[in-house]
Amino acid sequence: MTAVGVPGVDVPDHRGRTGLDRAGRDLTGNPGVVVRDVELLAGGWHVLRRTTFDQRRRDGRWTTEQRETYDRGNGATLLPHDVARGTVLLTRQFRYPAYVNGSPDGLLVETAAGLLEEQDAESAVRREAEEELGVVLGEVTRVFDVFTSPGSVTERVVCFAAPYTPADRVSAGGGLVEEGEDIEVLELGIDEALAWVDDGRIADAKTILLLQWAVLRGPFRDRQSRAGR
Repeated sequence: MTAVGVPGVDVPDHRGRTGLDRAGRDLTGNPGVVVRDVELLAGGWHVLRRTTFDQRRRDGRWTTEQRETYDRGNGATLLPHDVARGTVLLTRQFRYPAYVNGSPDGLLVETAAGLLEEQDAESAVRREAEEELGVVLGEVTRVFDVFTSPGSVTERVVCFAAPYTPADRVSAGGGLVEEGEDIEVLELGIDEALAWVDDGRIADAKTILLLQWAVLRGPFRDRQSRAGR
């Protein structure tokens, strides 16, 4: 009898991937964690794994734990800002996971973002800025990297900021129709954007982090200092 391979493990899946059960098996950075087994639970566009590992607790005891992790790849996001006019560029689009978990209409206001998809983070964020916002960027600044849901999702998001002017907006943006994107571009005053955070109209974590950075340590910090005098 011929052995039947497992797609994504020892034979290619629909995206040509194998070895999806190998992630984490070679980790050595934490001597208090020893990975014992990795199971591939699902491998659609993204990958769901169940990992069994031994963990040394703070009191010295070893325990065996299991965790499921969802791997959708890493991403990049961007806050374009126009200090002279006091504005930022954001997007609004329908997000089903938010809709099914309490968002009234599922329409979230966010910084433009996307998966890296084999690109470096800066190239990816330039791509997303042009596709979603219709903006061609000049200089960009890498602000910080964040894990958005580290209890279960492996994704690390690289957060950028960049200046823009009206002249940099070369198209209407809106995303790629062939990828099912239907994105509205919003230009908001920084004070208005912060007010939307306060009243819940902006509830996306990466967007809140970048807006707060912008007024505490970023391009609008002098503006906020003057407003507080």
